Amino acid sequence: MDIRDFSLEVFSLAGKNAVVTGGNTGLGQAFTLALAKAGADVFVPSVLDDEGTTRELVEAEGRRMEFLHADITADGAPRRVIEDCANRLGSVDVLVNSAGICHTADVADFGREQWDPMLGVNLTAPFELGREASKFMIEQRSGKIINVASLFSFLGGQWSPAYAATKHGIVGFTRAYCDELAQHNIQVNALAPGYFATAITERTRSDPETNRRVLDHIPAGRWGEVADLMGATVFLASRASDYVNGQVLTVDGGYLTR
Repeated sequence: MDIRDFSLEVFSLAGKNAVVTGGNTGLGQAFTLALAKAGADVFVPSVLDDEGTTRELVEAEGRRMEFLHADITADGAPRRVIEDCANRLGSVDVLVNSAGICHTADVADFGREQWDPMLGVNLTAPFELGREASKFMIEQRSGKIINVASLFSFLGGQWSPAYAATKHGIVGFTRAYCDELAQHNIQVNALAPGYFATAITERTRSDPETNRRVLDHIPAGRWGEVADLMGATVFLASRASDYVNGQVLTVDGGYLTR
């Protein structure tokens, strides 16, 4: 593309359909709304009930939201999710692997009962969803897969070795999928949020000592708000990132610089 032909229309997702796992709560809700604001219709599979809040936000943007109550770790669920999106909305153009869980315990107490579910939700399900989505994307010669990584993709994981392991794994298979799928005009990247003000971090934020410890490590001097992730999500889902592939975009207020 000649530089004179560049337009902000490359950020538009008009006519695109996106799957956002766990997209009706927390960071996932922000991803869902960001894509809708950019013009996409969205398909949200989740183990949580559809309470209507996210749907209302999406429909206020004039976009459509389809919901599927599903456990993405169940046998056959990833294929069902992707095929349902294609059947209901007409295509699968974007996949955001947002769903995730985190159990914490000292190393001596951290067993398979914590390890196995986290690998299933955080790593195996994204791997299988990406594989199923890629089948549609290869056929249409375009697609965007966005995996949600973490600061713990780069750091250790005190009290949660499984979380650190899965988030390191997300980066590995993001790059592996890029290596194979780039030839089909499919971009596979990861988004790594830093410390965000969500329900999951409420305990840390409410303790003055731990809250100060986190803030002292963030050059921006504040916790992230979920809206801080929305622009990066649209970028990675749109044509604006067509030559960005196999990357980890960290949104952390500068945390990793210290």
